Amino acid sequence: MNYEVAGEAKRFYYCHCSRCRKATGTGHASNLFLQPATLMWLSGEEHIRAFKVPEAKRFTNQFCGICGGRLPRQPAGTDSVVLPAGSLDDEAPIRPQARIFTDSRASWSCSGDELPAYPGSPPQ
Repeated sequence: MNYEVAGEAKRFYYCHCSRCRKATGTGHASNLFLQPATLMWLSGEEHIRAFKVPEAKRFTNQFCGICGGRLPRQPAGTDSVVLPAGSLDDEAPIRPQARIFTDSRASWSCSGDELPAYPGSPPQ
């Protein structure tokens, strides 16, 4: 899978919401947020699979149908891209800035006390 994202990564959060925990199988998702941005698939687009959580307004888990790796997604009706940091071939261009949805954090998850924490969405 190869992709290209046009846009600047301005936010990098560890998300502790239950949906991100279930989608990753870990204590949090590590996502970069780019806005405005566009996502272009250079190869492998035919292998993209998606699961839309029925009751969620925007949450869709996009992944590779061959290896199961999480993939970037452009939420419908937005000009933003959610980019799983683990899908990058190189280092992320910015460092994590905060932990979000900590009110949903699993008790066994690492604390991440070195970052600011928000019980829900971060301030814009």
